[in-house]
Amino acid sequence: MLKTIATSAAPAAIGPYSQAVQFGNLLFTSGQIPLDANGNLVEGGVAEQTHQVFRNLEAILREAGASFRDVVKATVFIKDMNTFATINEIYASYFQEHKPARSTVEVARLPKDVLVEIELICAMNVGTSPTEK
Repeated sequence: MLKTIATSAAPAAIGPYSQAVQFGNLLFTSGQIPLDANGNLVEGGVAEQTHQVFRNLEAILREAGASFRDVVKATVFIKDMNTFATINEIYASYFQEHKPARSTVEVARLPKDVLVEIELICAMNVGTSPTEK
């Protein structure tokens, strides 16, 4: 059974999609871009944008009863591979000892011409992880 996840602590979807969908113990977030909860693009460069993306993801995960420790796969879309080191350093600060699988892809363009977008897949309440809640 599908369950739609929505929180006002992250920006509302800007199209015909959900912030996240839960199917059983799996949670799939939509790609998050650096909009604040009011839908305004955050100012600054790739570092500020990446932190905002993670704040949005954290709010969605919290609403679903999950955390970054539940993430099994992350997909990172970046505008410029030259910013990879900065994004990677910030990414690592949110996934300290837990290291989910990840793909990073440079793309020609992202919504609203942002510099980074991240989507996550989580396995919730599985009870097999040494870093479980």
